[in-house]
Amino acid sequence: MEKVNKYILTAFAIISSGFIAAQEISDTVSDANTGVIDDVSADSIATSTAEVKSPPYKRTKIDGISAVIGDYVILESDVEKALIDLKTQGVSMADVTRCGLLGKLMEDRLYAHQAVQDSLLVSDDEIAAQSDRQLQGLVQQVGSMEKVLKFYRKEDEASLRQEIQKINKLQMLSGKMQQSIVEGIEITPEEVRQFFNKIPESERPVFGAEMEISQIIKQPKATAEEKQHTIDRLNAIKEDIEDNDASFNVKAILYSEGPSKSNGGLLGVITKDSGYDKDFKDVVFGLREGEISEPFETQFGYHIAFVEKIRGQERDVRHIIMQPEISQESMDKAKRELDTIRKHINEGKYTFAAAARNFSDEKETKFDGGLLRNPQDFSSRFELTKMDPALYNQVRNLKDNEVSYPILEEDPRGGASKYKLLQVTNRYDEHTADFSKDYMKIQQLAKTEKQYEAIKKWMDEHIEDTYISVNGSSRDCEFENNWLKAE
Repeated sequence: MEKVNKYILTAFAIISSGFIAAQEISDTVSDANTGVIDDVSADSIATSTAEVKSPPYKRTKIDGISAVIGDYVILESDVEKALIDLKTQGVSMADVTRCGLLGKLMEDRLYAHQAVQDSLLVSDDEIAAQSDRQLQGLVQQVGSMEKVLKFYRKEDEASLRQEIQKINKLQMLSGKMQQSIVEGIEITPEEVRQFFNKIPESERPVFGAEMEISQIIKQPKATAEEKQHTIDRLNAIKEDIEDNDASFNVKAILYSEGPSKSNGGLLGVITKDSGYDKDFKDVVFGLREGEISEPFETQFGYHIAFVEKIRGQERDVRHIIMQPEISQESMDKAKRELDTIRKHINEGKYTFAAAARNFSDEKETKFDGGLLRNPQDFSSRFELTKMDPALYNQVRNLKDNEVSYPILEEDPRGGASKYKLLQVTNRYDEHTADFSKDYMKIQQLAKTEKQYEAIKKWMDEHIEDTYISVNGSSRDCEFENNWLKAE
């Protein structure tokens, strides 16, 4: 129960940190510093300071206004709720101040305000889809929509959904604006060199111990009969949905074998640039809205896909995935093949890299000699303190160039189980940054600094051009940005 309550409190802090359009309250705010508003419901914002006067004047002190950024208002309660959110997520509060947090909220509102000015809009369907996913997550965590509504003190789902959609719209606008500022920024080798050379030797970053890891994969194969049985099952589900008006969502919950089954097979918004399997995207983008695909195969299994909504180049997609039954005989065969490969590597018949190129079943790594890529920066190095714990436990006791015994691994993305061999091909001790050895890391640092400078320049320019008002005690803050410009 403690875990559930913590989750609710975190979500409440996020959802409650909403905004009110400045125009909506400009005619009713009688005192900008105290936030006294006539005849306004306090349903969705803090009411701990409520003050009601006797008729004929009914005035409710709902909240104080900390700042106004363009068309957005930041209430004092917004800052307090953001603080609660950070605390409930376990974030260290040592360096977090109220003024610093207010400055961050002001940045978000400035991004959103300018996104609207620049026509970087988000569709209502996109906002609704994101809100639906969040509500589904809340209901799953808490147990029912009734419990969620009771916690948020909402009379119905519609009012809660409306508030969540306001928050999501702000966040999406802010994100689009930030992305537009930095998306065209590139870094040249000369800029990387200049960035590195301007760092005093005594202040150069220290990179932790790292290693390079290679793997050879053997994927146990299903028989032709098992594959056809899986296709027949998917065809039967498709037929029931199309002929008998059965629910795709319910069918996914009952029969899908992927992680999306609890959400009715919902994968969310898919674009042609998203990181989904190419074969999967090819099928999805060949479907009409409301159409269900024929069963098709990807590296993860067999699917039927349902395009729920089309918005330009975006698709809201659900799917049902099934794995053909893998016999124990096939599992044992894959393991024996890896045992033989390991034996031959140790005997010097071929190198690990050559074995990966010739025998591995994983196309993403086999042509690079089995070399794994770090998903954080796509380099070949993994810093020990930042490695995936499961991978670290599999390699931590391997000596240099030692080949592991076959390891059985489940696919977290819903694919079939597989066997693999691992080898640590290189180790790097903790060291001060070296330009040639650590070029990719230095390049990323240089690019990050260039992006930061672009954002800072953008922020300074748009603060000057945007209506901004900081109220009350918030004017005593020392902000990083020039929010307290001459008004």
